[in-house]
Amino acid sequence: MPRKVRAAAVQLSPVLFSREGTTSKVCDKIAEAAAQGAELVVFPETVVPYYPYFSFIKAPALIGAEHLLLMEEAVVVPGPSTEAISQAARRAGAVVSIGVNERDHGTLYNTQLLFDADGRLVQARRKITPTYHERMIWGQGDGSGLRAVDTRVGRVGSLACWEHYNPLARYALMADHEEIHVAAFPGSLVGDIFREQIEVTIRHHALESGCFVVNATGFLTEEQVALVAGDTKLERALRGGCFTAIVSPEGTLLAPPLTEGEGMVIADLDLALLAKRKRMMDSVGHYSRPELLSVLIDRRSQPHLHDKKTALNAIGTSHEPLPAAPDSHHEDDSTPPAYS
Repeated sequence: MPRKVRAAAVQLSPVLFSREGTTSKVCDKIAEAAAQGAELVVFPETVVPYYPYFSFIKAPALIGAEHLLLMEEAVVVPGPSTEAISQAARRAGAVVSIGVNERDHGTLYNTQLLFDADGRLVQARRKITPTYHERMIWGQGDGSGLRAVDTRVGRVGSLACWEHYNPLARYALMADHEEIHVAAFPGSLVGDIFREQIEVTIRHHALESGCFVVNATGFLTEEQVALVAGDTKLERALRGGCFTAIVSPEGTLLAPPLTEGEGMVIADLDLALLAKRKRMMDSVGHYSRPELLSVLIDRRSQPHLHDKKTALNAIGTSHEPLPAAPDSHHEDDSTPPAYS
């Protein structure tokens, strides 16, 4: 495994109302980052086709048409958008993390996709609990995505936005020994206080996990702000909140952060810093007290349809406990699932 990795965090404006347009823009940015030597390219939360900003500033009774349009433009996994990004990752030889609105029949999910450098989709994880207004838009994910995944650049864990305020979700990735943490936020939301909160959040996670954090936020132009706001007069709620940055395991910003406009933050990750940090403070090793404090996690996917005979064989009688979630260190659980 390489001891140094060049990472690019991309602050991107979506092509509003267009899955195809935003996907094309993403693929161009992957190539642009790779031309600058990036081996890991990270994009914002649900940037394809766009974050549902409308749900933050409009009443539920007024968002039906916009919600339906988002469903129409959302990403099916696998589908044309995932294939295009897969090909772009393969051409660039780069690991790519990107947030999408995923449509699964009649429900949308906030999904983070992780493509390895050969173009394989190695993880598609759904945000476990949408935040506040987002609950009108997205369904809930499950624990199957709360794991780190081995890639060409190292072991990568992912969380979206305020999932970082769930300490047990973060600890699940820490205990799975993530080396690079991918964070994604919407950007252009709430104002400067959100920017400040993002910085505190990602720097703290880097320190606590002893890993690198590569964070990308989205950005709306003034024209897009006016278009989304419409006649609500809430344009100010759609500005600020951008903090695209890369953080070392020591909590240091490895390059100047991007807080306005489109662009990239690029930095080299020296993976030797992982051991340097954890030698002093390993939250899931010598600095932990598992006999006092530990996390119970169910990493099984939660299908809606079960074959009765199979389910009974798997679960047993109602008086028996459910089978334990697999330990991330078992041999049969060491390889992440590959998605076609």
